[in-house]
Amino acid sequence: MPDAQGMTTVIDVEHVSKSYGARRVVDDICLQVEEGEILAVLGPNGAGKTTLVESIAGLRVPDSGRIRVLGLDPRRDRDALRRQVGVQLQASALPDAIRVEEAVRLYASFYPHPRDWQQLLADLGLDEVRRTRFGRLSGGQQQRLAIALALVGDPRIAVLDELTTGLDPQARRDTWELIEATRARGVTMLLVTHFMEEAARLADRIALIDGGRLVALDTPAGIVRRVDADQQVRFRAAAPFDVSILTGLDEVRGVTRTGATVTVTGRGDLVFAVTAALARDGVVAHDLRIEQADLDDAFVALTGRRLAG
Repeated sequence: MPDAQGMTTVIDVEHVSKSYGARRVVDDICLQVEEGEILAVLGPNGAGKTTLVESIAGLRVPDSGRIRVLGLDPRRDRDALRRQVGVQLQASALPDAIRVEEAVRLYASFYPHPRDWQQLLADLGLDEVRRTRFGRLSGGQQQRLAIALALVGDPRIAVLDELTTGLDPQARRDTWELIEATRARGVTMLLVTHFMEEAARLADRIALIDGGRLVALDTPAGIVRRVDADQQVRFRAAAPFDVSILTGLDEVRGVTRTGATVTVTGRGDLVFAVTAALARDGVVAHDLRIEQADLDDAFVALTGRRLAG
């Protein structure tokens, strides 16, 4: 149902908790995913990300709370959701003897309007192993096949758990491009990851989870803005100049010079303020670099520790 901004909520999680023995792995989480967006669930291994998304996919039963996916209960209405939700789990298993082509054709047959499975294999770099049995695939190839199986039905929602774990850098970038193209088709995605770069590139919003708790829910830029951190602008001056043209700027908190290299620390629109002041004084800046807070810094600020793979 559309909300006040005209957005349609397709995943609604209300006060969901899940424990294993005395350990609470999902702790009173509430979040919504809007139609057509990519929500990245970001956090370290063991944070509760997989348990949360498996509950959303109907593979686990929460101890408390309520989940609705496309208005349906993931457990009670699992058959109705199966043709509308594609799932790629962190650990997927198929019979060792089944061939790549057979698996994708089989999964395509479950859906009324599947994608072109041959093109999908090509997009994921699996065309050359289409006749290879599952048991003979490398770990990265098995991972890419799991992604193909999740997307071949052209689902309304795709749940992708650590989709690029085990992939080499080129395969990871190719997979990101496929995800972006799939999102352009209107598919809503719940993307579970512990890779900061992946979340920053792909996500419209990020649900930052640590210790089973939802620490932050915002756009990547919005989460970074929560970090009360200075920016740095570093450059080499072509000739000596009076640093007072920089120290007098409202955005500047400090200027240091080491040889020809000048480092300016500050906040706000620091880059524009510094470059404009240099231009006014005719100072030529070489090798200008900008250093500012990123998602890593935000995670440390919000949780008190660094995100580890």
